[in-house]
Amino acid sequence: MGLHQAEAILLAVTDLQEADRVVEFLTRDFGKRRGVARGAKRRFSRFAGELQPLARVRAAWFEKEGRELVRLSSVELVRAPKWSQGDLEGLLLGAYLAETFSTFAQEGEAAELLFRLLDAALEALASGTDRRLVARYVESWVLRLGGVFPAPAECPLCGSSLGEGAALAASGESLLCRRCAVDAPGARPVSAAAIAFWLRIGRESLARLTERPVGRAVLDEVGDVAGRVRRHFLGHELRSLDVLRRTLGPDAPA
Repeated sequence: MGLHQAEAILLAVTDLQEADRVVEFLTRDFGKRRGVARGAKRRFSRFAGELQPLARVRAAWFEKEGRELVRLSSVELVRAPKWSQGDLEGLLLGAYLAETFSTFAQEGEAAELLFRLLDAALEALASGTDRRLVARYVESWVLRLGGVFPAPAECPLCGSSLGEGAALAASGESLLCRRCAVDAPGARPVSAAAIAFWLRIGRESLARLTERPVGRAVLDEVGDVAGRVRRHFLGHELRSLDVLRRTLGPDAPA
């Protein structure tokens, strides 16, 4: 298997024994990987200052067949997550984003689109883009890339446009037109504005979205629908999101 090198975004850093740390990171070509940084907890470690969650880095690691953990040989910081440092909301939002990508990225499978999505989101946060908008964009796209989020353009039952509003099926697996939703017990209404948001993110970058701001009520609705779809798929809520909401209350950006 040998030596690999790639740009990566660090998702999580946890302690291992007295001197080492386990690092989870996302790459374009190798997907999600977990590796041991030997001696990373020592004062004069070569990893000192480099292992920051959500930092973009250049990483090199050795991999042996049959071993779950790779061995990190070097990590060079490319972009630090300064937007979240010394900021409780930023730290909690960062933990939520990291857990989201950790949950949906696959071990050892190429993740070009997920890597680009996370990288774009982190650049947007660094430039001061509204955190709630970034969270909604990421949530919707992660579910879409995972094949989980229902198509927002047409009703799967009758083929009619959802542009005037829709309803989320109780299963969380489809968006129905309002006419078909009448015969779907437990379906929840979804506004035309929320549908318009999902159509916009299919053709506009985060930077473009900021040119025509999305209202708070729409972003909250988008987050609610995305959360219902995610919980139905996973069978539970992400722990970091529960922590963020308990800590920040109604002002939480996610």
